Order: sequence, then C-alpha cells, then structure tokens
Amino acid sequence: MATANRILADTPVATLEAYLAVRGGAALEAARGAEPSAVVAEIEASGLRGRGGAGFPTGKKWRTILEAEDDAQSKTVIVNGAEGEPGTFKDRCILRNNPYQVVEGALIAASVVGADEVIFAVKANVEEGVERLQFAVKEVCAAGWATPDALTIFEGPVEYLYGEETALLEVLEGRPPFPRVTPPFRRGLDEQTVAPPALIDNLETIANIPGIVLNGAALFREAGTEKSPGTIVCTISGGTVHAGVDEIPMGTTLREAIKLIGGGVPEGREIKAVLPGVSTGFIPAAALDTELTYEAMAQIGSGLGSAGFIVFTEDDDLTAVTAGASRFLAVESCGQCTPCKRDGLALASLLERVAASDATDDDLAQIHDLVSTVSDEARCSLAIQHQTLVTSLLDHFGRDVAAHVDGTAPAVETIPLVAEFTDVRGGRAYIDENQANKQPDWTYDETDSGKYPVDRLIDHRETA
Repeated sequence: MATANRILADTPVATLEAYLAVRGGAALEAARGAEPSAVVAEIEASGLRGRGGAGFPTGKKWRTILEAEDDAQSKTVIVNGAEGEPGTFKDRCILRNNPYQVVEGALIAASVVGADEVIFAVKANVEEGVERLQFAVKEVCAAGWATPDALTIFEGPVEYLYGEETALLEVLEGRPPFPRVTPPFRRGLDEQTVAPPALIDNLETIANIPGIVLNGAALFREAGTEKSPGTIVCTISGGTVHAGVDEIPMGTTLREAIKLIGGGVPEGREIKAVLPGVSTGFIPAAALDTELTYEAMAQIGSGLGSAGFIVFTEDDDLTAVTAGASRFLAVESCGQCTPCKRDGLALASLLERVAASDATDDDLAQIHDLVSTVSDEARCSLAIQHQTLVTSLLDHFGRDVAAHVDGTAPAVETIPLVAEFTDVRGGRAYIDENQANKQPDWTYDETDSGKYPVDRLIDHRETA
C-alpha cells in the first residue's frame, strides 16, 4: 500500500489562483445550486467520519443541524483546528499545504445547514498555519465567495482542553476552556439557555468536503474500507528513521504507516509499542498489523484518534514515557472534576517515582487504586484517557513496572517531556518545550499556586 493525495497536494497551494486551476471553488458553486438535503445525502453516502478522534458520522451530524427547528436563530459552522494532541501535526500540515479547501469546505457546510457565520477555531501559537488561513480568507472574500464579516479566524488558548468541543464553545463565549455537560451542538451560556445550533467539525473532516461534493461519494469510497472509507492524514514520530506527516488510505496497517511515513525504525532495533498521543493506551508490537480503521482499532482496545502515532523501541522505558504522558494529562486537567486533577497529579508523581526506581510495593498498589478513581464523575474524556493510558502500561508492560519497583531495572533520571508538536519539518518533530514549565494551575510561574485552574480563573465553580 502507498500514500494517497486527496487532502495534501504534492505541491502546497499558495494562492487562490492556483486553487482555482485545480477546480477549486467548483464544489462550492455546485453545493449552492443544489438542495441542501441532497448534499447531506451525498456526504452520508460517502461514509465520511469525523477525523478529530471519535469518528462520528459527518453526514448524520450535518443532518441534525440542517433539520434543527430554530428558524428565528442563526446557525454557526465552527471548524475545530485547535490541535493539541501530543504526536499529532495533521491539521497544521493541512493549513500549510492548502487552506483554501478548508475554507471552501466550511462555506459548503454553511450553505447546506443554513449558517450565516463560519468560525475557524485555531490556537494563537499556530503562527504559520494562521497566516496561511488569514491569507486564504482574504483572497476568497475578495473573490466574492463570502463577505469578510461571515468568516472569523478565532485564535484561542494553548490549553489541551481547548480542542474539546464543549470547551471550545466556552472559549468562544469568552470563558476558559472548561468542558461542560450541555449539548455540544449548542452555542449557549448554560444548560438552561436555548441557544443557536452550531455545526462543529474537525479541520481535516471539513477539508474532505469539497472533494466529496465535486466528485461524488463513490469516488471517495474508492480509498479505505467499507466502514472506514477515504484517507486519513497520519503523523509518525518517535523512534523511527524520521518523523513525518502524510496521507494514507484508511485500512493501511499501523506497521505499513510507520514504514511509509516514518521510514520504519533504524536497522537493528525493534518496535516495542506505539502510543496514539495521549488519547488512549499503548499498542503493543503484537498488534502492529492492525488496520488503521475505527472498527479495527476499537477491536484491539485502542482508537484511531487523530492518527498521531509515537513509536517506541526496546531502548525506551515505557514507565518513564507513561510518567511523562501522565504529567501532561494531569497538568492539562482543568480541575472541574476533582478526581481527574487530584488523582491525576498523584498518578504522575507516583509513576515518576517508579521510573526512578524509588517506589515500593505500596506505591504500586496506590497506582492501581488511583487508576480506578481518576475518572470518577468525569465530564469529558481527559480522565478516561488518563485511566486508559496507565492501565495499558500495567496490563501490557507490568513486568517492566515491577522491575523498577524491585530495583532490577535502571533508574530513569529524566522523565521524557510529552507535549504537542510545534513543527514537523525536515524529518524532525519539534516539541513544545514550554510544557515543561507549565504548572498544574496553568501558569508558568516558578511555583504552582496550589489552586486548580477552575478555581483560579473563575470566581466560583459553575454547575453547567
């Protein structure tokens, strides 16, 4: 199997003129001239599923917003480009490569569901991607595709939770990225407010829309599998020959993706495990031939996530890696759910002690206890991710953990930093080094205040 190019052009599309030369804009024209329900039906037939993690059927989501009975209220299309999953660089790569297809896809969505506003939600630290998107929006508005007041580029915070749908909606309302329990498709202040519907799709998902509208569902389905059709933009990093981002057909095995995009591992080394960011647990080497589809990954107790895979070889200490990932999740927890923050920080601390070969059997027993409580009353998936991550270490690599506790494994002096990528270029992945200085209270002060972010950033705990 080889890489595929549907989303990522061989040569970056630098101008609207270049995009028009490859039939850019034709899908938008076709969508605006068609019945909205017919466009949604084509997207449903394509089998496109959300490329942000959960894989929710895109057509089903669009139909829900299309049929929402809110004639007196304006709808919004929100493109979620708030990428922050460690090991992932797909959305930023798409923006660099061809932001015009993202803008066109969003305008098609707005036309279909009857929205009068499009918001591109990105992170303020994604400088190159934001610049490319700003230039594209300026050009398409000048070309008459939309009016400037209909397209907004929102530059949000660096926090990991900003990418969670309900937290993103909170940020758009002027508040911190604290997940809520109200419906994710409503732009409202709280669960009592009847607010306008919002169609929220991942940036990569939206980038697929022009091709489906222009070429049809059947052509889209020529790549991928029956239940997971199309392609996916995949990031490979870690112990590979090089890091990279490329587009592959769904159904490509994880082993093949590592070879195609990362060049495999250096000669003489063997893969020990792969970590799909911090969204789920370790994938052991025995499962490398699993197909990259939603259903196949679920069958091995993992998930496709945002298709960012960090590769580890036998030279890597997975207990230390887990300690680093555990710290990332504990720091990024907002503290609305006390077990998530409290037990998460305790897990990170204990795992660091284990990696340093300075832990006891009692410490290991406490880790098992904390894993069972960290996700109690969780309102978002972060705590469940933490639970799944540590559980996978204990289940698949329990002997490695025990070796640290009994002193037969060498102590790890420095815990690996787990954080989002700031760049993937020239075969190298660059990590956000600022994460090392981020405190659990979300400041970068030398000393943590001891307050949870939810207590530090608002006057009282919200009940929504």
